Amino acid sequence: MSPDEIRDLILDVPDFPKPGIVFKDITPLLSNARAFDAITDSLAALAHESAADGILAIESRGFIFGAALASRIRMPMYLVRKRGKLPRATVSVEYSLEYGTDHVEVHQDAISAGGRYLIVDDVIATGGTAAAVARLVAQQGASVAACLFVLELAFLNGRAALGEQTVRSLITF
Repeated sequence: MSPDEIRDLILDVPDFPKPGIVFKDITPLLSNARAFDAITDSLAALAHESAADGILAIESRGFIFGAALASRIRMPMYLVRKRGKLPRATVSVEYSLEYGTDHVEVHQDAISAGGRYLIVDDVIATGGTAAAVARLVAQQGASVAACLFVLELAFLNGRAALGEQTVRSLITF
């Protein structure tokens, strides 16, 4: 399935979650086995270029693509969640939102010093969450091999938030 065919499956939902926003609905990609397989293949090709030790999948749709990728390339995947959602000891980082702050965290044993990790999510918009995960990786003495996204909303300039990190997306709007 070509990138254009995959792009055509993404639906615009006007005024969601609030007026003036045009939400990019990727759920048709999940219900189309050919599209999902093509996305997983493309992410796997990008992952092979990165020489990573593990995948950090961002809550919640990043879990879907991260798990498929981890299975495809036989690599461990670790969950990145909002504060208070993981059951064991965690490490976390605070990051800024438009109105306030939030936290992301991983299990304390997920990131090994000296390791290289892929950050995987469904969409990069402003880049704030992925940048927070990259900071969390650095705080643990590890590095980001690459940041992989299915969809990029380039007009929101999320790559800028990730600075020097390698950013790859399959479909750009």
